[in-house]
Amino acid sequence: MPKNVLLQTGEIGVFALGGLGEVGKNTYVYEINDQIFIVDAGILFPDDELLGIDYVIPDYQYLKENEERIVGLFITHGHEDHIGGIPYLLRQVKIPRIYASGIAVDLIEYKLAEHKNITIPKIEEYKSYYSYNFKGVDISFIRLNHSIPDMFGIVFRTEHGPIFHTGDFKIDYTPVGPHAEYDKLASLGSEGCLLLLSDSTNAEQENLIQSESKVGKSINELFTRIPGRIIIATFASNLYRIQQIIEASELTGRKVAVFGRSMERAIEAGQQSGYIKAKKGTIITPEDLNKFTLESTCILVTGSQGEPLAALSRIANGSHRQIKTVKGDTVIFSSSPIPGNQDPINKTINLLFRNDVNVITHGPITDTHTSGHGSAPDLKLMLTLIKPKFFIPMHGEHRMLKHHKALAVECGVPSENVLIMDNGDVAGLTKDTLRHAGRVQAADVYIDGTGIGNIGSSVLRERKILSEEGLFSVVLTIDEEKKTLVNDPTVISRGFIYMKGNEELTQSLANEVKQLVLKELNKKKYMEATLKQTIIDLLTDKIYDLTLRKPMIIPIFMHI
Repeated sequence: MPKNVLLQTGEIGVFALGGLGEVGKNTYVYEINDQIFIVDAGILFPDDELLGIDYVIPDYQYLKENEERIVGLFITHGHEDHIGGIPYLLRQVKIPRIYASGIAVDLIEYKLAEHKNITIPKIEEYKSYYSYNFKGVDISFIRLNHSIPDMFGIVFRTEHGPIFHTGDFKIDYTPVGPHAEYDKLASLGSEGCLLLLSDSTNAEQENLIQSESKVGKSINELFTRIPGRIIIATFASNLYRIQQIIEASELTGRKVAVFGRSMERAIEAGQQSGYIKAKKGTIITPEDLNKFTLESTCILVTGSQGEPLAALSRIANGSHRQIKTVKGDTVIFSSSPIPGNQDPINKTINLLFRNDVNVITHGPITDTHTSGHGSAPDLKLMLTLIKPKFFIPMHGEHRMLKHHKALAVECGVPSENVLIMDNGDVAGLTKDTLRHAGRVQAADVYIDGTGIGNIGSSVLRERKILSEEGLFSVVLTIDEEKKTLVNDPTVISRGFIYMKGNEELTQSLANEVKQLVLKELNKKKYMEATLKQTIIDLLTDKIYDLTLRKPMIIPIFMHI
């Protein structure tokens, strides 16, 4: 641990590089007996403020500095906010082994195959009954229910007592896949759990989260009532939902065509692992769609969150090469909006209505989706079963963590035994104490194209100015020998003012710059950098006085 982290001898360190105060980039670290255990390595999808950014990952600097102590990366399940950061982590940090289970193994292998020039460690596939022994630490697993198969909580048995990391979960008594191992949860509670870290995403919701199997019945009923072609959008990672859509299609005699690379990849992984089962001939290629009538087809697409380049968005705006909507089509959103995504989803829905198609979204009348995260009653049941001495709420925005703390106190955990942390905060744990023990470096790192971390706040600020205020550039050609301008300055405007019709404004600004530059050139010596800044200062004030706007100003010097 660095100097600002004061773990005492024998104390366990627990912290997050991502996942606290946010829903995404889940990356948790446990330091036990001078060994580092990493749980998950996720990404965060950017909001509208992060212009042009593809993903956000944690700062891995601490792991890089301490990589010789890393035992392995343990994956709870295969969602992007838990595995999406793995390729970027492996580029920077040597990980001796990745431990994952079931469908997560396939999804990680697909992901790593897309990235070149990284050293891929051995991927150890664990089962629910496996255990691994390290120096003073035994690790075992508890199967839980979520919106993707093979979701496992992780148990660290230490000399101070057991630590349980739930991962993402909900209580589902009639799941589509295997049941959760409630007996193991109860046994861990009887044993005496020292520390629980639990998913807080739906801590504010009081209503019970409905079973995944109920959604399957609702989808079957919808498919039997819809006469025309069905276009249905869902998360590519929700394999249970994809299987339900396939079964509903078979029930109503429809062929299924798949659009969207992530959806195709998920179905391939699901078929390999046995979670996606379709009768021969049910899934057809996009090229074979024209062989069947519209009412006998179902099109399964990505884009349930209004992503601009996803299949559904391109179908809605008419830019999809193969699919054009027709009157009588029904589009079903088998998902709920991720926080912050409502606007792009509404835009897609409006475009679909303009195309004169029927649109069905999840709501009180039609159950087309259910959350994979437990609400307050589920979280209280987990707390009651585990009976932890100490508690750290994780995976959620700050208000969610606070709500989860209140639930824990309701369930009998003393308020002083609950620690709410931010990314980078280190908790020091013994059998008797849980305390704040300092901080490690934790920040957001931006992925832009193939670049990692080369986009900083200054670049984002410039992008924001360009998007809101536009660009004003003045080009000056200077004769170095004669110390004069070869011709009048050329003005270029992009996203600021329309040049045609504003000649008087641009000419007056060009003249101001010309007089300034000629004055500077008459001096014995001038600094080009200083002159550029003087031009920027002059134009910034003049333009604001005239237009009340502050475009990005770029002077360009050409020398002859």
